[in-house]
Amino acid sequence: MLILLGFIIVALSVFGGYALIGGHLGALYQPLEVLIIGGAAVGSFLAANNFKSLRATLTVLPQLLHSSKYDKSLYLDLMSLLYVLLLKARREGMMALESHVEDPAASPIFANYPKLMADRGMITFLTDYLRLMVSGNMSALEIETLMDEEIETFRHESEVPATALRAVADALPAFGIVAAVLGVVHALAAIDQPPAILGDLISKAMVGTFLGILLAYGFVAPLASRVDRLNAETVKLFECIKITLLANLNGYPPPLAVEFGRKVLYSTERPTFAELDEHVRSAKSK
Repeated sequence: MLILLGFIIVALSVFGGYALIGGHLGALYQPLEVLIIGGAAVGSFLAANNFKSLRATLTVLPQLLHSSKYDKSLYLDLMSLLYVLLLKARREGMMALESHVEDPAASPIFANYPKLMADRGMITFLTDYLRLMVSGNMSALEIETLMDEEIETFRHESEVPATALRAVADALPAFGIVAAVLGVVHALAAIDQPPAILGDLISKAMVGTFLGILLAYGFVAPLASRVDRLNAETVKLFECIKITLLANLNGYPPPLAVEFGRKVLYSTERPTFAELDEHVRSAKSK
């Protein structure tokens, strides 16, 4: 919801400030300028992207309206799940995890973490590499290389919407100038009109430049930045899983493996050692 609050503050600050200095808001209402700028922006967006990019952008935009799901409680659940799975593998052998990773929805272990189960991408990433570990045919180095490649592929794909939105933000001021130039051309065609009419036409033309800059830096560019933040948080989730599993593959016991994973988290979401230990003990008792 912060993004909506930010947009409201931008609109109130700009239009409210204009009204307080004595400006008339009606003068800024220029639907044809909006048509020129918005139409050109949408057209350039469609021309610069394919259907995959369009679908990815439309999919990610609704997610920006919600608060981040990657909070401390989710990471505690993730590391608790990893601990339980790795402890079971250490006690009963990796083959004991086969039924759980093949069908997580039917697993009594995964069922204890509904918040994690709602993130299908994360569950798929985790179970895929647990499945490789169960097979026992790949070394830790080979699995690490494969993880790095998959995370890099995800990072590249997830950057597409942000790049597309940033390109639109960069183009909007120029489209605003286009609208302003067209307005000036229209005003110059009426050069024989009285100064009051001519001044009104020129002021309307200048609204185009204003709208282009406002839409670019007040609305579209922040959307691109929020997409970047969302992607970084998702990548950090994958990196936490990666470090924990690799630590286990390199011989560290589950308590130390999840501590490795804890250390890679952002400081704002990273639980303390005591919080993680308490949460893991609770999961272990269950």
